[in-house]
Amino acid sequence: MPRQAVIVDAVRTPVGRGRQGGGLSGIHPADLLATVLRALVKRSDLDPGTVDDVIIGCVGQAGEQSGGVGRMAWLAAGYPEHVPATTIDRKCGSSQQAVHFAAQGIMAGAYDIAIAGGVESMSRVPMGTARMGQDAAGPAVNHRYAPGLIGQGVSAELVAARWGLSRDDMDRYAARSHHRAAAAAPQFASEIVPVDTGSHRLDADETIRADTTTDRLASLRPAFTDPALHDRYPAITWSVTAGNSSQISDGASALLLMAEDTAIRLGLRPRARFAGFDVVGDDPLLMLTAPIPATRRVLQKSGIALDAIGHFEVNEAFASVPLAWLKEFPVDEARLNPCGGAIALGHPLGASGARLMTTMLNAMERSGTRYGLQTMCEAGGMANATILERL
Repeated sequence: MPRQAVIVDAVRTPVGRGRQGGGLSGIHPADLLATVLRALVKRSDLDPGTVDDVIIGCVGQAGEQSGGVGRMAWLAAGYPEHVPATTIDRKCGSSQQAVHFAAQGIMAGAYDIAIAGGVESMSRVPMGTARMGQDAAGPAVNHRYAPGLIGQGVSAELVAARWGLSRDDMDRYAARSHHRAAAAAPQFASEIVPVDTGSHRLDADETIRADTTTDRLASLRPAFTDPALHDRYPAITWSVTAGNSSQISDGASALLLMAEDTAIRLGLRPRARFAGFDVVGDDPLLMLTAPIPATRRVLQKSGIALDAIGHFEVNEAFASVPLAWLKEFPVDEARLNPCGGAIALGHPLGASGARLMTTMLNAMERSGTRYGLQTMCEAGGMANATILERL
């Protein structure tokens, strides 16, 4: 039998609004992640010295997130110095990739116990800080994709145009995300680690707007319209707004992974195993479409049929992303992001992959769902996909 990697526990902070004055904006990102690490270890009564590695996703590795934030968070938690940590960047899928690396390390026999997670304080390290003033693509890429790569907001517009998604489609989807998140909010208590900010205690997501309506969203102006691109992309109707896009936010999340026999020896209950992994690249101009081939490949690799999946998480970077995915995989909409997504819950970049997995695992347990599939679009035209089997 191949060595099994299992999830023993998964937790996250509440998601705070990513701006000055947001609920988590006063907390250093290493301290924010340390709060999650402490809770994860304490909930399983685990000796932290037995952890073989800590793998953390973070996109904005600049400023307060530049010092190896995974290592700094482990030390901030007060845990043993001999336990190593590393910080990785696969853009929005960073912490999902961290989970993949940790699980694959266990399956390969390199680890018995690993922690994987992510953190992003977008209020303290704004998106794009690490490349500010720099040409991140370089001349060869700009030549290959002349006249150059475009921003994700424009890519979201291209996706909407290609799959025939209207402004009303996207606004309706966004309103539904808020309504589903509001309905699920009482159940998030089991996965949320309250954060003491010094002035108050944040124990719930502050991003959900339960009173959001399609009519209100329809009043918002397009956020990414660019007259310079009108001739280049005549099919774009400029329908992507702040309301049908993910929210800039702060948060941290982490999962405790073990070899199955290790978990049993320690008297801990394996909650899920990994039934499939994939990571794939796609068109870097459309940029947000890779969840589609990633889904096809992870289903093929795992041998699990689409109809067997009871819960799908397709990250809501923009409403056009899950809606385009849904055009390619016409599953019951009730199974797609049933607890809401990043439009309502926020998208703290490096933390989002582990946050989605934490929410999906808890939801699968509540509903008795056997298989769940998660996929994330990532800058540069990439995507991770994971299939979990609830145990």
